Amino acid sequence: MPSEYVLPPYIEEMFKFDVTDSDVEVLKETLKDMRAQVRVKFFTSGNKRECFSCSETEKLLNVLVEASPPMGSEKAIVIEKYDLETNGDMFKRHNIDRIPSIMLLDGAITYLGMPAGEEVKAFVETIIRISTGDHGLSESTIKELSNLEGRAVIETIVTPPCPYCPYAVLLSNMFAYASKIYGGGKVRSIVVEAYENPDLADKYAVTTVPTIVVNGRVVFVGLPYETQLLKAVKRLAQLEF
Repeated sequence: MPSEYVLPPYIEEMFKFDVTDSDVEVLKETLKDMRAQVRVKFFTSGNKRECFSCSETEKLLNVLVEASPPMGSEKAIVIEKYDLETNGDMFKRHNIDRIPSIMLLDGAITYLGMPAGEEVKAFVETIIRISTGDHGLSESTIKELSNLEGRAVIETIVTPPCPYCPYAVLLSNMFAYASKIYGGGKVRSIVVEAYENPDLADKYAVTTVPTIVVNGRVVFVGLPYETQLLKAVKRLAQLEF
């Protein structure tokens, strides 16, 4: 695990998850058109000193589960929770070394840190699109991803207040989702919350978010177009990472 990092109170406040009854009703309306169940793997710790945002992340996930429509005997969103203290084997199996972490599609999409603030929007939309099969990408992009040579890991570095980050995250997540469905899973999307993972933000010298990294190389600072991200993925997929 990364060394302990103590956040200033004003930053930690960004990760507080509070919802009203009205917010829950909006979520229910947003999630009501889910068509297939989405399973979410949640890696956490009960030790607040190890993970200040784990309990808030669990609150968020629980609210999403309750707001999702019923699907058979379960809900449309199902959480598989793994605690560091008791499920260390699952951490090793899935190569998880940061908490909290969230995995969708068996790791094709992974969140390192809490999808807090503005990032909740992209997280919810990602779940909906996985459930409905609506990736929103062009046919030409799907064709290119299905025939991609090599592999690409897209890291999107974000912060809770960033208004453009959710759009960058959603685009990267849909590249990974489409690759999983049509291209053998050659693209992964990793969403990196910068305050919770300062070592990764420092590694890429991040000063502005969103910053998008493909196979260890910074390719965009800001929000790219679909065609621009595709071009970067194609170019760098053939390089080792």
